[in-house]
Amino acid sequence: MKMSRDESIGLYTSHTVKNIIRFLTFHLKEFDVTPEQWTVLKRLAEQDGISQKELAMKSEKDQPTVTRILDILERKELIYKQRNLDDRRSFLIFISEKGMAAKDELSPFIEGLYEETILKGISEENLEVYKSVLAQMNENITRK
Repeated sequence: MKMSRDESIGLYTSHTVKNIIRFLTFHLKEFDVTPEQWTVLKRLAEQDGISQKELAMKSEKDQPTVTRILDILERKELIYKQRNLDDRRSFLIFISEKGMAAKDELSPFIEGLYEETILKGISEENLEVYKSVLAQMNENITRK
């Protein structure tokens, strides 16, 4: 019996994503950062001093999730907020020195996790095919 596309593609993709997140969560515990917090911190390090709305778009997360993550990162002193002089209703988000130090420490650590474990034994050629297929799937979905 042939497995449905929902089973062979949808479920398998979902299972893989959950496994990667679980794996990263476990290994990031010692840094007191979750994969979601890491994503936001990394995007902020790439473009410091942006609005929460822009950061949510860049992180591909909804606004309430980003608000929650930013509150946690602010308590950890990894980011800080300043009033947006152009729009009093919003804040601009900045990465702190402590946040940049954490980002600089975490970047090679996470790259190592991918290289040594997650992507171990997978050729660059296969990774390019994988990324190409994902890009095509995402394009197909966003066109609808």
